[in-house]
Amino acid sequence: MNTALYCVIGNPVEHSRSPWIHARFAQLTGQPIEYGRRLAQLDGFAQSLRALRAQDDGRARGCNVTVPFKFEAAQLAQRLSARAQLAQAANTLRFDTDGIYGDNTDGIGLVNDITAHAGIALAGRDVLLIGAGGAAAGALGPLLEAGARRVVIANRTPQKAAALAQRHAALAQMRQVQLQAQPLDGITGAFAIVINATAASLCGAAIPVRADVLAPGALALDMMYGPAAHGFMTWAREHGAAPRDGLGMLVEQAAQSFLLWRGVRPPTAQVLSELRAIVG
Repeated sequence: MNTALYCVIGNPVEHSRSPWIHARFAQLTGQPIEYGRRLAQLDGFAQSLRALRAQDDGRARGCNVTVPFKFEAAQLAQRLSARAQLAQAANTLRFDTDGIYGDNTDGIGLVNDITAHAGIALAGRDVLLIGAGGAAAGALGPLLEAGARRVVIANRTPQKAAALAQRHAALAQMRQVQLQAQPLDGITGAFAIVINATAASLCGAAIPVRADVLAPGALALDMMYGPAAHGFMTWAREHGAAPRDGLGMLVEQAAQSFLLWRGVRPPTAQVLSELRAIVG
């Protein structure tokens, strides 16, 4: 049996834990895959994708896509899942005989981590989603599907938050969720769950919101992990919230990608526990 080839494409990409995660998934499920990293130039994602698909051995079957290429990945796919269409962003591509199929597993990975690993129900909760880029776009649909009572999108550029909210308005109405877009400096109310989906953690920027957005005992989750998440998590802890990084989300979204590629869902709790021991 030929070993199928997958990778993660991004910029930066050297920090990615995805190769380790997918190698462990392969070991635990007996799937014959090889998974690596590919750095794409900021203006060269399409070229990197073409090069991957054109490899002479024909083993390339798909890839994950990380910052800043998720919107471009959706545009380059011939077919998209419903959630990728809604997000207009894709983090998972599968190479089919009739072209590229794109999906977005970020949001379902986030929801699964919050509900299964953190043990917190989203139904009936007020959620603050900080950011309106590719990560936030992927997360919003599944947060609405999970039955949150109210979701507020706050972004440095209010127009981007408003556009994201408008695109999801029909789903919010169907799920009876209050969906609003607000500026970062004008957020009203306190939230049981606060999710940082911005790139602020990567560049060491200041916390983008005031501490009064945190309800007592709130869950404060940064989609980043490792040192990049330390600032947000420390801020959350100092203001009485329960901090959480993005490792669980990373493992859960990877599991959804693995399922799409291989038709097998790997054991995420075991892999997350092992990864936390490695990352510390």
